[in-house]
Amino acid sequence: MRETSARLLTLLSLLQTRRDWAGSDLADRLNVTPRTVRRDVDKLREIGYPINATPGVGGGYQLGAGAEMPPLLLDDDETLAVAFGLQSAAGGSVAGIGEASLRALTKLRQVMPSRIRHRLDALRVDVVERPARSAVDASVLSTIAGVCHGRERLRFDYRTHDGTEARREVEPYSLVRAGARWYLLGWDVMREDWRSFRVDRMEPKIPTGPRFTPRELPEGGAAAFVATGINSTFNRVQARIQLHASIDTIAPMVDEQWGTLESGPGGTCTIVLGGDSLPSIAHWLSAFDTDFTVLDPPELRDECTRVAQKHALISERYLASVRRTPS
Repeated sequence: MRETSARLLTLLSLLQTRRDWAGSDLADRLNVTPRTVRRDVDKLREIGYPINATPGVGGGYQLGAGAEMPPLLLDDDETLAVAFGLQSAAGGSVAGIGEASLRALTKLRQVMPSRIRHRLDALRVDVVERPARSAVDASVLSTIAGVCHGRERLRFDYRTHDGTEARREVEPYSLVRAGARWYLLGWDVMREDWRSFRVDRMEPKIPTGPRFTPRELPEGGAAAFVATGINSTFNRVQARIQLHASIDTIAPMVDEQWGTLESGPGGTCTIVLGGDSLPSIAHWLSAFDTDFTVLDPPELRDECTRVAQKHALISERYLASVRRTPS
């Protein structure tokens, strides 16, 4: 009896790992006859698992979708992965699922073997509650995912970087996550081109539009398109600056995504920096903690002058606070 129960659990686990199984393949994996596999499938059906069967030479078995979710059979590493995922979701970039994540984690912990529960407890991390500024509502994500799957046009109000709002209509294709932010890749109907949209700036409108025929995705796929858009946002302007320090000193401070370096004369180096604006680049330059000379563009010199004036004012305030006699 114990051997039969163990085999049923193994069979259920195999059915969960892929969509279709040939009866002969299951028999080989379980080291039983195809007839025994058929009997075991019948037993699983008797206790409520919906298993579809296709007769014939090319037939096989498939675990169907039931009214209730069957128990998941996970190994130790899979169980820990799910547990940590639920812990992260409780304070992550999706709003509205924190409580559900904690409830699911509690249920999972109750059925964990003690050896796994001890590993989870040993690696428990306290989380500082600080919702991401770009967190999106779970219901919004669900709505967008649904229209992507159903190939239905989506209308939404969109708030751009400068605060301007406009109505957009797209053929939605895919959700993409980059760090703590979520993006939608879609074909903009009015502009007749591919666009990516930050989901936290979207307000979807219901009902959705008509169904559409899918287009071929941009080269590289949805994630590559969104990544290119993100990089272009952070590299709207470029500047060349000579730093009065060696390239070996500066190189560890420079990420290849936002700057390139070349050696210069007399122990100096030249950096080409990308940024979203010249004022932001002017502020970044202080991080190198060395003298520098602005080479290009000339407008950056004006921004550096403004930064210097601001720091001079701050410096004078601090010095005045030391010179002042307490009353």
